Amino acid sequence: MGDSRLTALARTVTEELRSEIQAGKQSPANRESLLNEACQKLNHACEIESSSGLKRVINATGVIIHTNLGRAPLSDAAREALAQAAGYCTLEYDQTAGERGRRGGRVEDLLVELTGAEAALVVNNCAAAALLILTVLAGDGETLVSRGELVEIGGDFRVPEVMASSGTRMVEVGTTNRTKVADYQAALNEETRLVMRVHPSNYRIVGFTASPSLSELASFAHESGLPLYEDAGSGVLIDLSHFSLSDEPVIADSIANGADLVSFSGDKLLGASQAGLIVGRKTFVDRIRKHPLYRALRADKLALAVLGKTLESYRRGQAQNEIPVLKMLSLSKAEIETRATAMIAGYKSASLEDPFELHLHDGESAIGGGAGPNTHPPTALIAISHPNRSADQVETALRLNQIPIVARISEGLVLLDLRTVEAPDDDQILATLIAIS
Repeated sequence: MGDSRLTALARTVTEELRSEIQAGKQSPANRESLLNEACQKLNHACEIESSSGLKRVINATGVIIHTNLGRAPLSDAAREALAQAAGYCTLEYDQTAGERGRRGGRVEDLLVELTGAEAALVVNNCAAAALLILTVLAGDGETLVSRGELVEIGGDFRVPEVMASSGTRMVEVGTTNRTKVADYQAALNEETRLVMRVHPSNYRIVGFTASPSLSELASFAHESGLPLYEDAGSGVLIDLSHFSLSDEPVIADSIANGADLVSFSGDKLLGASQAGLIVGRKTFVDRIRKHPLYRALRADKLALAVLGKTLESYRRGQAQNEIPVLKMLSLSKAEIETRATAMIAGYKSASLEDPFELHLHDGESAIGGGAGPNTHPPTALIAISHPNRSADQVETALRLNQIPIVARISEGLVLLDLRTVEAPDDDQILATLIAIS
């Protein structure tokens, strides 16, 4: 921690004690008790200080793309690539030619191959991708977008605010639940620069609804001499309908159906690092690449290294075997139940004096990250209770472990969902449960 920081914490603790004495909460007469209280407060402050910052956790919540816990966990190959890129690397260096190379060239080439687009570009997140596209293509005019697509995603990301930041004037068409091509047609004028379609991500409108298909919207846009831009959200490169994710757009389909530009995230269903991925027609991608804002928003070497290895898994047809997000999606309830049963048996065999009560509990996992809001894979939960400890106390003990175990609480039970726990961590959870019993 260092002497200067320890001194600063000690001064803060001393000031807190002084304030407590002045408020009558502490007695100034007992010098020894005050010293002990100060030492306890300082130790607590040091513990809080050391626990701050990024550290590994075990996600036992069952939320696969957990935004607060770093979204998509990386594949083994991606983690190795991250270590390789941490030092000097071939970020903008052509090893064969011995001269300057194209930054992110490998990732862009893979994106083109996997999506069928003419060109690709990588920036630091999906909001940046939307901002960049809107700035370059429509910053001096109007963008048409359906009212039903003016969504707010996590972290106060609101489509209208991003559009306003880009300089484009948003023109809402249709109604919240029903929008037709004729609504776009009626809004056209000489200031129109772009037609935008936004995937709703974390919500769905059901019932009396209507919206044009992407191909219909593309036909309208192109007949009107306008480009069509789709913000696709989570980033699906392969068909995930067998996981009940049929309403998540496959990027190659969006390109095939006429979208001129598509943006999507790298760290959600794609399963890589935080990034905003842009694919589409070369003429538009080249314009975006040349804009000064691109340099401010481009991805760093670590993100590019992770993206490259993740995309290679898709190229080899091994994504569902290698990428953790897809592996978690593919786990059956029976597979999770087998692991949970083994953990419960292992705990009961420890013969503890004051054990928790552990039993299997049917439940559901969640996709998270704004994807698949209606998709809840069935799972087997480990339900934990104790006659003399509250669920909050048990959850806190797990969370404050040296390797934090993040669980959820429901109806007075602490619930562990092993869908989002890597199998080697089962032993760590078991050891922690025994230790805190």
